[in-house]
Order: sequence, then structure tokens, then C-alpha cells
Amino acid sequence: MSIRFTAKARRGLVALTVATGLALGVAGCGDGGGGGDDKKQEASASASRSDGSAPSTQEGSDESLAELRGEDGLMLRITSATRDSGGFVTVNGELKNDGDQSVRVSVRTAGDETEIIRHGSSLGGATFVDSAGKKRYYVLRDTDGRPLTTTNLPRIKAGASIPVFMQFPAPPPDTTEVTFELPTFSSATLKISG
Repeated sequence: MSIRFTAKARRGLVALTVATGLALGVAGCGDGGGGGDDKKQEASASASRSDGSAPSTQEGSDESLAELRGEDGLMLRITSATRDSGGFVTVNGELKNDGDQSVRVSVRTAGDETEIIRHGSSLGGATFVDSAGKKRYYVLRDTDGRPLTTTNLPRIKAGASIPVFMQFPAPPPDTTEVTFELPTFSSATLKISG
């Protein structure tokens, strides 16, 4: 009986986490400024959503918390790392191909955990490192082991970008800076807001 209760509680927590993340994504996208790039971002976002992921970025935001260089000309620009009252941190950004040829994101970005790898390409290998608290935080997963991050990453054409997101368990409230790490990319210090 307690196993059933635990499973139901876990499913409820995951559903709440996903619903809150989607709500934040919709709220963040609601006030984007006008411009020719909006249609491109909207098309990328819809293409990603149809693949089963729910990316959300702060569209129209020129500010970034960090820019991480990866292999094959890829660059991850992180636009926000927001703490939510639900006990998690959502990281939003965009993955851009600065190279001169189309590239596919390395399978190594999904990490090396069997549970995550079996769900396809993703950013599931991302982690937060809280140096002060001496803890590492991994991307959250749902009850089927799917990472709560952008999945089914497409081939990215030269000069193109796609919106991405990742959700992590929140470090203690007094932790405001963490080191963000993603396999094949440089690391960066992020300031958590909220």
C-alpha cells in the first residue's frame, strides 16, 4: 500500500512540475517584442513541441546569463535560471550553430545514464554544481525516466538556433550561484533568480 501511495505521489509531483514549467514557458513567451526573428523562433519552438518536448525561452531577450561554446561550432546561450516555489530551477536558453555546416548535437549531451539515453537525444547530461554546499544536481526525470529537458534535438542548420530548457531540483534558498555543466560544452557560473 505504501508503494502505491509513493508512486501516486511521485506521479503527481512530476505532473505538477511539468505543468508549472509549461505555465512559466507560456508566461515568458507572452510579451515578446515584434521583429522578423519571431517567426523563426516560433517555427523552431513548434517543431520542438511536436517532437514531444516543451521548450520555453524568454523570446526577445537580448540578455544572457552565460554563453557556452561546444564542439562543431555549437553555442549554448542561457537566458534565465529561475527558481520556482515548486522546488525546482528552470534554465532557458537557445542552442545556436555558429559553424558553416549543419550539425547534429552530440549524443554525449544526454549523459551516460542508461535510463536517459534510451529516450533519445536530449540535454539530460546537464548538471548544477553547488560548490559551497558540495552538491551536484542532475536534470529532473519523469516516472518513465525521461529527462525534463528539450529532447529529440534536430539537426541544426548553419546560423540557425533552437530554444531549449532544462529543469533541476532547486538548491537551498541561500545558494544563488551554481556552476552549470553540459557534456561537450564549456562550463559557466549561473546566477539563480527567484
